[in-house]
Amino acid sequence: MATTRILSVDDEPLNLAIIEEYLSEEADYRLDTASNGKEAWQALESTDAPYDLVILDRIMPVLDGLELLRRMKADPRFAEIPVIMQTAASAPEQVREGLAAGAYYYLTKPYEPETLCAVVRAAIGDRRALRTAVTRADSMERAFQQLSSIEFHFRTLDEIHALAEFLAGLCPSPHSALFGITELMVNAVEHGNLGISYREKTLLLMENDWQAEIGRRLELPQFSERVARVRVERLADRLRFTISDEGNGFDWQHYLDFDPTRIFDPNGRGIAMAQRTSFSAIDYPGCGNTVVATISLDAR
Repeated sequence: MATTRILSVDDEPLNLAIIEEYLSEEADYRLDTASNGKEAWQALESTDAPYDLVILDRIMPVLDGLELLRRMKADPRFAEIPVIMQTAASAPEQVREGLAAGAYYYLTKPYEPETLCAVVRAAIGDRRALRTAVTRADSMERAFQQLSSIEFHFRTLDEIHALAEFLAGLCPSPHSALFGITELMVNAVEHGNLGISYREKTLLLMENDWQAEIGRRLELPQFSERVARVRVERLADRLRFTISDEGNGFDWQHYLDFDPTRIFDPNGRGIAMAQRTSFSAIDYPGCGNTVVATISLDAR
């Protein structure tokens, strides 16, 4: 497996050392550091091997984290690198500002090492999936132009990742679409078909047991026959994704926007982030076991 390159940016040497210690058990991570946004920008521009992830403090001298994030997202060379912003600036409006600027995740200090590691693993996994999706995008688009709709069934995380890569390749911006499509499909399996609660997922992510628990529940008699579905329709001006599961639904209204009461949890932001960054609109026309998300085709 290729080495994963991470750039950690913080003006406090102790914070850089803590992050390095947190990630030290991940064997394939190579961590570089910078003490402010200007140094980080120089590191981004000077390397021949691009970074896979940036862990970024928000409040720094010379060039602060928010401005560096905006500069990265405006530059095609770096726009697709996921950025985890980690900061003590945790007011709801500050979190919304960071997400709106393009942060993959907004991690508020203090946080547990398990939380950082869980978010890093998720970001790197999405980054690798995106690369695959982009390489397939042209051929997928040509094929899908001959169809008005297509539907798939899925049960497992492997099936989700393969389908999400395919479906993202049909979208105007595969990078932004991949996150949202994956998030809604994972919700259909974990919360819908397998009944993993919000709090259970938090604990599983902290202990790095989430994937193992999904595999275990997929084999249980009460869940083994359940499937989820994703239907994609190409309309004149948009793509419409309808994702459904066989669960009892959930109280989805609480997850459409950022909730400051969940600020220290490693999960719970996905639907709100998907609505902000991936889709033109998200709607739950019922109890929560069906979601309809649309992506405008105007960007083509």
